[in-house]
Amino acid sequence: MVRENGGNDRRGRCPVRAAGWAAGFLAILPLGVSAADLAAPRAGLPAFVDWSGGYVGLQGSAGASFGALGFGPTTIGGRSVPAFKTGDATGRSDLSREATTAVGGVFGGWNWQTGPWLYGVEADLTGANLKRPVPSTAPGFGYEGIDPPFGLIRAKTDLYGSLRGRLGYSFERTLVYATFGLAGADTRFLSTYPDLATGLSATARTDRAYLGFTLGAGVQYAITENLALGLDYRYIDLGDSGRFGLGAVPGPLGGPVSTRAHLTSNQMMARLSWYPVGLQLPAEADEAAPHDPDNGDTGRFSLHGQTTFVNQGVPGFRSPYLGPASLVPRQAQATTTATAFIGFKLMEGTEIYYNPEFSQGFGLSRTLGVAGFVNGEAQKAGAPFPKLRSNRYFLRQTFGLGGETEDVPDGPNQVATRRDVERITVVAGKFALGDFFDGNVYAHDPRVDFMNWSLWGASAWDFPANLPGFTQGVYVEYNRKEFAVRAAYTQVPKEPSSDVLDPRVFDRGGAVIEFEERHVLPLLDRPGRVRLGAFSNVGNTANYREVVALTQGGLFADINDAAASTRRPRRKSGFYANLEQAVADDLGIFARASFSDGRNESLSFTDIDSSLSGGLSLKGARWDRPGDTVGLGATMNGLSPAHRAYFANGGLGLLIGDGRLNYAPERALEAYYALGLTKAVTLTFDYQFVVNPAYNRDRGPANFFGTRLHADF
Repeated sequence: MVRENGGNDRRGRCPVRAAGWAAGFLAILPLGVSAADLAAPRAGLPAFVDWSGGYVGLQGSAGASFGALGFGPTTIGGRSVPAFKTGDATGRSDLSREATTAVGGVFGGWNWQTGPWLYGVEADLTGANLKRPVPSTAPGFGYEGIDPPFGLIRAKTDLYGSLRGRLGYSFERTLVYATFGLAGADTRFLSTYPDLATGLSATARTDRAYLGFTLGAGVQYAITENLALGLDYRYIDLGDSGRFGLGAVPGPLGGPVSTRAHLTSNQMMARLSWYPVGLQLPAEADEAAPHDPDNGDTGRFSLHGQTTFVNQGVPGFRSPYLGPASLVPRQAQATTTATAFIGFKLMEGTEIYYNPEFSQGFGLSRTLGVAGFVNGEAQKAGAPFPKLRSNRYFLRQTFGLGGETEDVPDGPNQVATRRDVERITVVAGKFALGDFFDGNVYAHDPRVDFMNWSLWGASAWDFPANLPGFTQGVYVEYNRKEFAVRAAYTQVPKEPSSDVLDPRVFDRGGAVIEFEERHVLPLLDRPGRVRLGAFSNVGNTANYREVVALTQGGLFADINDAAASTRRPRRKSGFYANLEQAVADDLGIFARASFSDGRNESLSFTDIDSSLSGGLSLKGARWDRPGDTVGLGATMNGLSPAHRAYFANGGLGLLIGDGRLNYAPERALEAYYALGLTKAVTLTFDYQFVVNPAYNRDRGPANFFGTRLHADF
């Protein structure tokens, strides 16, 4: 997972992209039906929920909606001028990087259903706090070089409403759907223009009502006979306002202001729906059609899906200064992913897999400001609109070596099969190195357990990856009952924080090898595993000592220019150790340690040279909630002396860079409670406390509060 810019903001306004996302979402998520899902249900139980009838509900999010404002062309006193310095020749500018701090409201509708297919109508009313500030420089106004040079224009949308049709597909307890219809909003435009002669300011306000269209998609899951949880995305295009007046700029070069505005929005909301008449729920999939390899049920297809919605906020904390990659106080952001896991067995031992994934949203501060970042779903390839990527496509070949066999059930990226315990496995294609290395049953999946990057992974391992965290290469594993040895060689990014993988794999690439030992502790009679890994990457990076010396010697005014100018193929190496141990049937502990040499820039993951972490995971059986999990973990991250000097001289890393550094180790504590609403849906409440974010004594400590909604299909 590596940072990128939010992308071309104009893409957030494209109705074709939004329509394609809606159609793709509807097409992908029904693939969550596995072979067992297609079996006949038990007598008297439906195969899927019939969602017919009326419903009402609540919806809301914090930080999960983004607005774009096309503003201009603008005239002042009848003179046509660019609206502000970021405008093009027509004076237009699109600003889609301002996230809403709060969106919430009510909705209600009626469904009709024929077999698994649903159609319906829904209306909603949503309050918002979606603010879009406009840069204030206006060339030609006579105020260039003065701060503020001409004033400030703000657009604020408080209320949205929509009337939408729905087309959906029901399977088991899940409904996926696409939506289309009309949307309206009320927007205020506020302006402030300074009078340089008097020192006073002129202000103006204009209210505009908009009516446009909306396209979207969503998924919901019945958790009881009367309640359903879901995620709903909609793209809203409110059209052009037509020309309107916005006060007057004072002074001899001023005059009445006239402009136009075009508003769009990408919104993602969590929903709770109430069905007063009640829903008849189907049998659970594993009860309706249990996996039975003895009857030849080894399968040929594997079709599954997941969706995860994370909402996080951070209140105020000590922040005496801000750098380009600093954590910003008082903000909220959200991320959403939806993935299909598609597998096909070509022949015995040969399988192919493909994982298309939609992602939307950003981590706090654009996934910046904390080296051990607080949201494992916050890819540094964020976008204000749902973005489709082919994250995995690979071929897996398994060579059985005879002896004892084991049954493997159908699951994500796993066709149900029977295989030899002693085997050699070869994988070629695109995948995440975390799919195969550094695993831990208690702390490895930010969609269901710990979200802090330094708790779910060996964070000093700069594993090769593109922006969302994937690479291309070859993986080989030799497995026995007592141990496994695995290794991989993959592409690395062309430079730090690049989405482009370097094609020169023979002289630039990443190598990793891991030994996994499996044991049962005699005193506890409980299983455990120890994983030891070593890695070495060669990529196009700068050397920290060199760029510090060049900057301090006066050859470069900015250390980041020195880094960009001196990058060449260099090596980064290190190792990690990983322990998981069951202490009781419902209690497990974990620990990790990872180190890298810390001499050269990181390419892919984050700005950590050494990391120690550990914690525990407790299931809820002790309080009659076996589907719940409580997690508690702590981590401490550090930098090499050369890396510290780089940041102290104004360097920017993959995630951090305050412009200066009063160094101290970054420490974090995370606690979560994962509430198992059903076998497929989990709602998590998460708290993290970070001391010295970005290794800076001058910042924080910071408190992070989050919720996570995850569903498997």
